[in-house]
Amino acid sequence: MRVIDSHTGGEPTRVIIEGGPDLGCGSLAERRTLFAEKFDHYRTMSVCEPRCSDATVGALLCEPVDPTCSAGVIFFNTADYLGMCGHGAIGLLVTLAYLGKVGVGKHRIETPVGIVTAELLSANTVRVENVESYRYRRNVKVNIPESGEVTGDVAWGGNWFFLVDGAPLPLTVENIPELTYASNKVRRALLESGVTGKDGAEIDHIEFFEKPAEGCADSRNFVLCPGGAYDRSPCGTGTSAKLACLAADGKLAPGQSWVQKSIVGSRFKTSYRVGEAGGVIPSITGEAYICGEAQLVFQTDDPFRLGIS
Repeated sequence: MRVIDSHTGGEPTRVIIEGGPDLGCGSLAERRTLFAEKFDHYRTMSVCEPRCSDATVGALLCEPVDPTCSAGVIFFNTADYLGMCGHGAIGLLVTLAYLGKVGVGKHRIETPVGIVTAELLSANTVRVENVESYRYRRNVKVNIPESGEVTGDVAWGGNWFFLVDGAPLPLTVENIPELTYASNKVRRALLESGVTGKDGAEIDHIEFFEKPAEGCADSRNFVLCPGGAYDRSPCGTGTSAKLACLAADGKLAPGQSWVQKSIVGSRFKTSYRVGEAGGVIPSITGEAYICGEAQLVFQTDDPFRLGIS
């Protein structure tokens, strides 16, 4: 299996460019279902330990159904499959540019949850226009054992998020272990309380926010991803969900800039336009860098050939 590794704002993406499963030529949603049901070992082999880490998002490069698209992609991580991935889309386009498959300009990328537009601004800078995002529920209260009540919004940004303004402790690198523990407690409480996204979808991302002390960003966040790792980047789908909530509250106008800063200090520059269904179409600009190119080897007598999952 041939892969290209990149990071977007510190968050890694591993693109499978050769040696992935043959998923046929159905829609990306159908191919994602087939991937999960018949070929899930390709996911665990490529992004789980011992070959990778919990922070990595995988991206299977696919032929698109829509001929106007430059590529199709199925995103996944160590726990499951993703609808969309903002940092991953930025990393994918930089990877395609590195391979000489795309040049500067706008490109349509087909995902299981719809087509997104990604514009290559330079070799390392990409602006992604995400799927339409929206707030599903406002001011949802859940009781956290040993911590008390937490209030947050449920929103869709390509994945389901529970967004909490006011972190349980300062959003600093030193507090990452405690923030991870607190986020996991919130996620468990949502499951136990039956709080879900639309149509009973599991809320698998937890996001804390605070106002940064310095004036170089509008917000700083901490995002817990489904695999249990925190997002090193500001999280593209999480920032999309945040923009949807800001717009719903009348706190951010269409076209107005919003700078989201991650727990490690990387930034996404964002804005939005109004979507056809009443949500928002987020625009997210970030930087990705190629950091590796590898041929993964799977020896038949390796007891962890399929990964540790």
